[in-house]
Amino acid sequence: MKDYPWYELVEGGELFQGDIITSCPLIIPPSTIKVGIEVDVIEYDVIVMSQSCDLVQKKLELVLVCPIWSLSEFEAKNPSYKSPKMKESLRRGYLPGYHLLNKCEIDGFETEYLVVDFRSVYSVPFDFLVELAQKRDKRLRLLPPYREHLSQAFARFFMRVGLPVDIPPFK
Repeated sequence: MKDYPWYELVEGGELFQGDIITSCPLIIPPSTIKVGIEVDVIEYDVIVMSQSCDLVQKKLELVLVCPIWSLSEFEAKNPSYKSPKMKESLRRGYLPGYHLLNKCEIDGFETEYLVVDFRSVYSVPFDFLVELAQKRDKRLRLLPPYREHLSQAFARFFMRVGLPVDIPPFK
């Protein structure tokens, strides 16, 4: 079977879906909006979720990103994921709010397994993210078909429909 690497190293300001941007500052508005408000700024490692075609053609003013966590950080915040059963559910894609990415073994850019958090989606100004990517020098980019798999998992999470009355179970 042919080897399909998960990641490549890229640099420069061209953004693609699946680019990992470390320490990306995100503005968190307060629950009440009024003139002269103060906002919180947090930093997350994020993965770009906007479509590559829109990014390359500069059709966006805002880029969608989701936070990523190392599996050990994720387990620390969510202790139930320490169990092999929950990790296996995550690996199999049974938990629609999260997506598991493989470890990276590129020298100098090694990572644990990474968990993408679809429950926290942020938008970042396109020009700001391009400048930030350029400042970060080299970065990881998720490669096909893993990038498309990520996009599909995000779509499944986003398109969920809760029914007010479901069909009763068969007994």
